[in-house]
Amino acid sequence: MIRFGIAGFGLHAVRRLMPGFALAQNCKVTALSRRDMKKAAEAAAQYQIPHIFASTEELARCPEVDAVLVTTPNSIHLADVLTSVAARKPVLCEKPMGLNAEECHRMMEAAREADVPLGVAQVFRFEESTARIRDLIAEGKIGKPLFARAEFSYPGQHHARTWLYDRALSGGGPIADVGVHCIDALRFILGDEVVRVNTVGRSDSESGDVESVAAITLEFQHGTLATVMVSTRAQYRTPLEFVGDQAVLRADDGLNVERPIRLELWREGSLAAEETVSNRLAYANQVDAFAANIELGKPFPAPAEQGWKNQLILDAAYRSLSSGRMETVPSS
Repeated sequence: MIRFGIAGFGLHAVRRLMPGFALAQNCKVTALSRRDMKKAAEAAAQYQIPHIFASTEELARCPEVDAVLVTTPNSIHLADVLTSVAARKPVLCEKPMGLNAEECHRMMEAAREADVPLGVAQVFRFEESTARIRDLIAEGKIGKPLFARAEFSYPGQHHARTWLYDRALSGGGPIADVGVHCIDALRFILGDEVVRVNTVGRSDSESGDVESVAAITLEFQHGTLATVMVSTRAQYRTPLEFVGDQAVLRADDGLNVERPIRLELWREGSLAAEETVSNRLAYANQVDAFAANIELGKPFPAPAEQGWKNQLILDAAYRSLSSGRMETVPSS
């Protein structure tokens, strides 16, 4: 049983992580940290978490913590990961892994020197929907993938995570926040790497110094063209679609964890097959998989290298947003 400490226990921990831990088989939460100790104590009482701390450093030194789950604002990820690996604790870091690829590389080097596992919480790699879509494409059900589309929107006005509208803390708007999920899901499903990106985005009077809506075109190494569309101004939606030279595979809200997902295979304009899958165990699967990596040495599906590769693409997307040109993703 791996004992996790959650650094930066906030809205994400309440909405997603703790329900996931409640379903997990081989791990539990024994500590949390939060700057507001009153709120930390309230959360600890609500979830029966025995240890509370005001800093990640204190949490990482706790002997009742086997691994640290970093959920602080993006700008603090680097410091929290370095602090935790210095204490020889394995770390699962929330996405995006850092503010830029250089930060991610520093985390990877520190974890390597400390000889501790470092993973990134790209939770959609643990969904049944993405696994099934990946398998169907690998089996050739759509033929050669020509186009792919991933969208992620949610209503972000008056969001509790106010730091999302401060680029210095977040690294960007919905491109960094949820676009990274779309990019990672496409890379994972296609088993391919992005070589070039082009980005168009818009901000508004409520989005601070970050974008509120954006469209990203991705060119994959093996020829697939993809679009990622993200927004904090539309209702929650996460459709996925893959168009091949033989068929089309789609899932409305394919990245959703809250309700069953219907996968549809369309061929020659008709529905050829359909099935329903559930993503309710995604967060549980993620922490159980990291626990298995720590205890048994089993490969973790989202190692730090994947977070770094995603960040290289995010960096290129923001360069494109600024330059107005297509930008190349450095080879990793």
